Amino acid sequence: MNYYAIPCKPNLSAHVRFFWVLEHDGVTAARPYTHRSMADGCCEMVFHYKGRFTDIANDGSSSASFTSGVGGPSQHFSRFHAQEAFGIFGVYLYPYAIAALFGVPASAIANQQVSLSSLLGQTGANIEEQVMLAADNHARAAILTTFFEAQLQHRHKQPPAVFNAISYIIKSKGTVTVDALAQKHFLSTRQFERNFKEFAGFSPKLYSRIIRFQSAIEKYKDKGRSLTDIAYDCGYYDQSHFIHDFKHFSGYHPKTYFKGNNEATDWKEAE
Repeated sequence: MNYYAIPCKPNLSAHVRFFWVLEHDGVTAARPYTHRSMADGCCEMVFHYKGRFTDIANDGSSSASFTSGVGGPSQHFSRFHAQEAFGIFGVYLYPYAIAALFGVPASAIANQQVSLSSLLGQTGANIEEQVMLAADNHARAAILTTFFEAQLQHRHKQPPAVFNAISYIIKSKGTVTVDALAQKHFLSTRQFERNFKEFAGFSPKLYSRIIRFQSAIEKYKDKGRSLTDIAYDCGYYDQSHFIHDFKHFSGYHPKTYFKGNNEATDWKEAE
């Protein structure tokens, strides 16, 4: 398995966190691969340029994944299955980038996987074709960079203050309070919460929990640390609170996750 990131241009960094690639040539029907994605406060634009995944629902049913699409911010884990070699090109986006780039609030696609053609119509179909036919992944990054720059220029307007608030929660790893954010951005708490949910997909309280959880799973390679240490480092009040949120957002007890050898960590070993 091969995983790597491609940095975006500085002029896009307010909206695009990075491009990423996940490839696996050793997958067959006899040696399948199952991937688990965790709850996430950001969005991903995904292109399956080689092979296809099958989406596995919570009830065990399955359906073919889209060829290209956007996954909104999510409070649930998702599972995907492959029985053939695959290559995926992705774009990791801040949640408010969905509104800035495509004119769609993050709340409209929260907890959803939406095909690019459904989201953008013919424009989405055209971008999918260009990305699929690109010579390599750096060419794919260049194509999407040009597309994003054009979208931002076309939709250029002053971003609302809530964009900064969402970014601040991500940078603070979910440890800032809602009241402090509302006061910082000169909004009533009620108005702030309403605007926040539109552009982040969830309420500030739930969103902060997701980001705090994300900061915990980033500790995966800090081998040998206790769950208590990880919990306190990530702003949890106690270990039981940490375990509760971790199980809710990942489907795993944190011990299972940090020991490795599970659906959520295989790709991390390839970093």
